[in-house]
Amino acid sequence: MDRRRLPTPALLIDEARFARNLGRLNARVDALGVPLRPHMKTVKNVELARRMLVGHPGGATVSTLGEADHFFAAGFDDLLYAVGIAPGKLDAAARRIRDGMNLTLILDHPEAARAVAAAAERTGVPFRVLLEVDADGHRAGFRPDDPTLVECARILERAGVTAAGVMVHAGGSYACRDRTCLKRIAEKERDDAVAAAGRLRAAGFEAPVVSVGSTPTALFADNLAGVTEVRAGVYAFMDLVMAGLGVCEIDDIAISVLTEVIGHRSDQGEVLVDAGWMALSRDRGTADQAVDQGYGLVCDEDGKVLAPEVIVRATNQEHGLVGRRDGQALDTADFPIGRRLRVLPNHACATAGQFERMALIAADGEHTESLSRCRGW
Repeated sequence: MDRRRLPTPALLIDEARFARNLGRLNARVDALGVPLRPHMKTVKNVELARRMLVGHPGGATVSTLGEADHFFAAGFDDLLYAVGIAPGKLDAAARRIRDGMNLTLILDHPEAARAVAAAAERTGVPFRVLLEVDADGHRAGFRPDDPTLVECARILERAGVTAAGVMVHAGGSYACRDRTCLKRIAEKERDDAVAAAGRLRAAGFEAPVVSVGSTPTALFADNLAGVTEVRAGVYAFMDLVMAGLGVCEIDDIAISVLTEVIGHRSDQGEVLVDAGWMALSRDRGTADQAVDQGYGLVCDEDGKVLAPEVIVRATNQEHGLVGRRDGQALDTADFPIGRRLRVLPNHACATAGQFERMALIAADGEHTESLSRCRGW
């Protein structure tokens, strides 16, 4: 399909930028000698996932059991479900494993370990588990020196469940504001993961898996000694949050939302477009960064930034309000009704998650291929 005939709002993926982003992280992990286990929560598409796995062992990361089903049906059979397992989902996980899915779970609490152990005994399924370690106080996980880390491994072992190792996600890297901070967080992520795995091994567990990763730490790590795999997902598309962290440039952002001007607020020097929060998401991830990008940075139809100050300042469900960050008025004559624009989003995963399909823009910038996205939990 010709890009200029797409209905709006539409999710666009620039194929050349996507390929360039993959090449950058592949080169980085290759230099560090560690394989990549890409996180599919960003792309949620089989064709793009296959490109992300080229040159790697084939294991993938997912954030929902729905994603696990989608990718397993396409032949991806080594899947890490990287969200702490809810006890209510254990029977569903057991069914998938019995059906041949090589599914690894994670947990970070003795009660969760007891729930997995009980489910293993009830279902006869020998679950495989990674113990999540907290490197930065950002979200979930054991502290590396927490005695319950080993306690959980023992609870699992008694039920025939394999505590295969540890995983860390240094989400605190998203709070960094310079490369020094990113490198420091990446180092701590590695150090805490290796230390936790060492404690398990000292207690008699093999713990062969040491899994780390986030897009910022994956790209800024200098040393991954002792790590067996890296996870990252946003790197494939990039977004304004990553640009604000210094992880990428604006020109690296492969994802955008195509929209159309539907109205003017001439007295305010603002224009209305047909992409509101239902298309852009409510994510305001740049609000605490040096440059607040509102709900997205506005580009022309070909993807060129109009001006650094032109953003989507506010949203309603189906309306976006385009104006200048500095409060100066836009010349609405430059935005005739029907003009098509693109919006670069704050958070690639949140924005892409609003759409069931996306248009992959070929290198010629004109032709597109329609790709489906899986949804649901």
